Parts: sequence; C-alpha cells; structure tokens
Amino acid sequence: MDLLRIRDAQEIPSADYADALQRLHAGMRRVDVPAPHFTDRIEQARRLVAHRDFTPALVDADRRLLGDALRGLRRAITGRGAAEQLLHGEPHPGNVLTTKSGPLFIDLETCCLGPVEFDLAHAPEHVEEHYPGVDRELLRECRLLVLAMITTWRWDRDDRFPDGRRLGAEWLDRLRAELDRHHFDV
Repeated sequence: MDLLRIRDAQEIPSADYADALQRLHAGMRRVDVPAPHFTDRIEQARRLVAHRDFTPALVDADRRLLGDALRGLRRAITGRGAAEQLLHGEPHPGNVLTTKSGPLFIDLETCCLGPVEFDLAHAPEHVEEHYPGVDRELLRECRLLVLAMITTWRWDRDDRFPDGRRLGAEWLDRLRAELDRHHFDV
C-alpha cells in the first residue's frame, strides 16, 4: 500500500513535476497510436456553448465570451504552427500519484495530439520554469484556453463536478480579467 499514495500537488516540487511530465512526453513521442487532436476538445466545449439546451444557465454575454475565447484561442494556438506530439491531455495535480520513484501520471483517457504547452497549461504554475524549451507566449494562450474549456464544462447541464456552478461563475470572472489583462482580442 505504501508503493503508491495520492499527494497534494503542493507537496510535489515543481522541478519533480516538470521532470515527470518531460519523461512522460519523451515516452509518448515513441508511441504511434491514433489519438484525437487537442482541438477536438475545444470543439466539444464550443458545441456546449453554442447550444442553449446543453448550457441553459449560461447568460448570453457569458456565452459570447466563452465562444469567442474558444474560437480565438484555438486560432491563435494552431496558427503558431508549434510542433505537436501525443500528450497526456489533462496532467493536472488530480492525475498525479506519488511513487517511490517519483510522480506518476495516471488517467490517460484524455490523450490527444498537440503542443506540449497544452499539457503544461494543466500543470501548477512554475512547473514550466523547469521544463526546457517552453514557448511562453504559447503557454499563456494554452492556459487561457484551458480556463475557457474548464469553465464551459462547469456550465454543462449534465456537469456533476462538486460546486461546479459556483466555480463556473468564478472562472468566468477570472477568464474575463485574464483576457483583459493580456489584451487578448477574441
């Protein structure tokens, strides 16, 4: 039982998190399997926003904000032409186990193709400082994109995330502020 234990992400040093993610990415570059593109996930979120039946509690102004953000960020990120590879898809702290040999990523059901910055956007802040070759501007856009996606999912009528609607409202405010702060035109 002490081979694996779930730890609070705050307990995992950023350098260890980055090293584990970098090793995962290196291994995934050697795997040749069909996988969806990360933009497929954006389209799933965009469809939720586009249909009131799926997101009935979302007010029109917020619906426009999310739709514009998803569309604009997709365009900005894919327009960079960054190198793409197989990714974890959601390497957030909830998908990390601690083992005797270090952090281990689990829950690979969201694997997709995309730039490594998309995966780094799910990791805690400062992990990117220990991951070589990060395009900081691309990472910033990916962080905004991930925020727009997870915010959208909290407004899905079928969402079962604990306290999801409150988080959805909080994240909408954060997304709006971040878009304004970075002068990102969506």
